[in-house]
Amino acid sequence: MLKPAETLTVVRSAAVAKGTAPVKKLLIMGFLAGLFIAFAALASTIASMNLLSAPETFGLGKLVQGFVFAGGLIMVVLGSAELFTGNSLMLTGLISHQISIRQLLRNWGLVYLGNFCGAIFLAGMVALSGIFNYNGGLLGDSAIATAITKTNLAFWPALILGMLCNILVCLAVWFAFSARTIQGKILAIVFPIMLFIISGFEHSVANMYYIPAGFFASGNFDVLALLNNLVPVTLGNIIGGGLFVATAYHFSFNDATINSWLESKSKVVKSVTTSVRGSRAKSVQSKRSQSKKSRPNHRPARKASAKK
Repeated sequence: MLKPAETLTVVRSAAVAKGTAPVKKLLIMGFLAGLFIAFAALASTIASMNLLSAPETFGLGKLVQGFVFAGGLIMVVLGSAELFTGNSLMLTGLISHQISIRQLLRNWGLVYLGNFCGAIFLAGMVALSGIFNYNGGLLGDSAIATAITKTNLAFWPALILGMLCNILVCLAVWFAFSARTIQGKILAIVFPIMLFIISGFEHSVANMYYIPAGFFASGNFDVLALLNNLVPVTLGNIIGGGLFVATAYHFSFNDATINSWLESKSKVVKSVTTSVRGSRAKSVQSKRSQSKKSRPNHRPARKASAKK
């Protein structure tokens, strides 16, 4: 397993590769990542819907759902696909001046579009295939209930849930970069993803499947309701992964940043010390000058008394 500083170097190199990747590659790999996450969302719903429908097995259902959903990110990482939420780690490349803001936004925009197309493609295929009729229509009912819950979230709760989600997703990706074997990468991904699913956090790319799937199952497609979820969740994903993982690890384990910070602090200390010493020297000089000025006033008096 790589050390954090070594992982940071690998993540920054990946950021450079992603920032300079061709448009065609980003769109295709983005489409596949959205498709992989949608597959995981579909399978995890089927595996857990009966358990989630009963209060006494709800916790077990969330555990099963989280374990199955982790397969989506495993396919993304091992398949070298482009996932918007994981690409929040590209901020390490921006902070270290290895990629530009234009390259970062270009990657995010194209990958986000590809993710959306891949996720909604599977939602449409599921609707056309009749899979929503599984288990007496329970899968369709579950998809509708999930879409209603997600689209009724207020802005700030959705943003916070998105932020918390991508802290765990980006940690999973970071750990996968640290692992040197396929087995290690799989184990590194499973547990953080299980935590985010069990906790009920919001993942923008997963919601690109969940919400349209509910729309297809109900026959009503509401674009504004979709945006009402995706906008705050996407912003939260960027904040969570970009600030609490990418930026935090960069400033903690980037030697150049630490050294420059220490140098700046030492310069401040030196300047303060110099100014203090200078002020002390000036005060001493002023006292000496005052004492010298006061001496001539007493000397004549002494001479006069001596003559007398």
